[in-house]
Amino acid sequence: MVAFGAKRKLALSSCVPAPRRFPPPWTLEENNDACFIVRDKNGQALGYFYFEEEPGRRSAANLLTKDEARRMASNFAKLPELLQR
Repeated sequence: MVAFGAKRKLALSSCVPAPRRFPPPWTLEENNDACFIVRDKNGQALGYFYFEEEPGRRSAANLLTKDEARRMASNFAKLPELLQR
């Protein structure tokens, strides 16, 4: 019975993926005047924040202004620093 429990525990632990890490610092870049991208130290894209400058298109697509998207992306990029406190 103990051997079965040990095998079952081993089988379950092999199914659970290892926690993924996103090393700081996270950086912010503007992409093609359409969005801001937050990337980790390795260049992995972690978040896209889309915006539209033209008010008519922005309301039709329900997008953020450029300033709103920049502020949200900037705050998102600061998360690793805030979580270390």
